[in-house]
Amino acid sequence: MIDTMERPATLEKPVTADKETKKVKRVLIICSKGKLEDVYAALVMANGALMEGIEAKMFFTFFGLEAIKKTNADHLHTATVGNPAFMPGMPTVLAGLPGFEAFASFMMKKEMDKLEMPHVTEFFQMIDAGGGEIYACKLAADMFHLKKEDFIPEVKDIITVGDMYALAEGEGTHMVFI
Repeated sequence: MIDTMERPATLEKPVTADKETKKVKRVLIICSKGKLEDVYAALVMANGALMEGIEAKMFFTFFGLEAIKKTNADHLHTATVGNPAFMPGMPTVLAGLPGFEAFASFMMKKEMDKLEMPHVTEFFQMIDAGGGEIYACKLAADMFHLKKEDFIPEVKDIITVGDMYALAEGEGTHMVFI
């Protein structure tokens, strides 16, 4: 049995964090998925950070680029097949039926409208107006043959992974991968 009354000298005084030096100052949200629920998670987190006075930067890579393409931003779908959290207990085969994903996406958007959640492009406009920054991944854009003009106007630039890491430099930065 360990005697909890005796503590080594190094643990006698509890260590407390100085909240001012440990405060979150910046978030870098990396979105690699283009499904409605993933993109909204990234948008809500970035907008929430800005509302709390935290600097927010977003980096979209691979299939996350779908969210920032002019042609797709407001036409994202929810994942039904292979999503274990989608309607638990429902056989996967039903989720794969023709038209089911479109129906599920319609229902999800309808519920978001009830909550007065902004549409994807409106959310990007809000984040941009609030001082947030939105970037596309150069490697993924090159791979999918996308240029800056293919993206929504709020995309500040197409940058490398090294540039993305430079955005995260400094104390108080948190990176979130979606």
